[in-house]
Amino acid sequence: MKKPLILITNDDGITAPGIRTLIQVMNTLGEVVVVAPDAPQSGMGHAITTTSSLFCERVHTNSGAAVEYRCSGTPVDCVKIAKHEILDRTPDLCVSGINHGANSSINVIYSGTMSAAVEAGIGGIPAIGFSLLDMNWDADFSQCTDFVREISLNVLNNGLPRGVVLNVNIPKLLKEEIKGIKICRQARARWEEEFDRRTNPQGRDYYWLTGKFISEDDGTDTDLWALKNGYISVVPTQADLTHYPSIEPLNKWIFK
Repeated sequence: MKKPLILITNDDGITAPGIRTLIQVMNTLGEVVVVAPDAPQSGMGHAITTTSSLFCERVHTNSGAAVEYRCSGTPVDCVKIAKHEILDRTPDLCVSGINHGANSSINVIYSGTMSAAVEAGIGGIPAIGFSLLDMNWDADFSQCTDFVREISLNVLNNGLPRGVVLNVNIPKLLKEEIKGIKICRQARARWEEEFDRRTNPQGRDYYWLTGKFISEDDGTDTDLWALKNGYISVVPTQADLTHYPSIEPLNKWIFK
């Protein structure tokens, strides 16, 4: 019996500590193929490369993965090229991450990590995006590996509805401090953007994007609540952005 085929990608780049940890965990569950960006691609969302060439080259490491490739494109490019050019069969699971920093709430739409998982889900591949609430490059991912393995094993054993992927966020806590895993909804929140404008020596203005995260949700069934209270949040996510309750009232509008 063949081992499950597991595709791994991320948005922090193939050398990031988060993906190296994820590879170690997935090696215990199946046959691993890594296709990840050759440089950080955070905040790329569902972007794809259409105006320049893509390069995808095999790299050799001691990670234990069957094969690893670095790709010049976005996280979504990595999933697409893996499916069509690298893999000889459809993966049983795609895992993306482990991201350095949160992808909870509204962050999911900006996330390259989650967009890679959603892209896999569009193609019928069960997928999970993992994120640890620690932006530091030297974040301690060892505290969450057992949970990552448990959630991944559940998806392998139980499957997911077609097109549905899991957005998993893990609080920055010691393993024994994590209270458990909660299935949640995405909290309503937004970013209040600000731009730090500066001028370079040639007199040309340039900008750094900054801002504040604003939660607009006091619910106790959300990912933000779970994370604040010491739980791992798991949000079922899909590509379909239709707001179905609006269809009926909008059909009553009069269009000339």
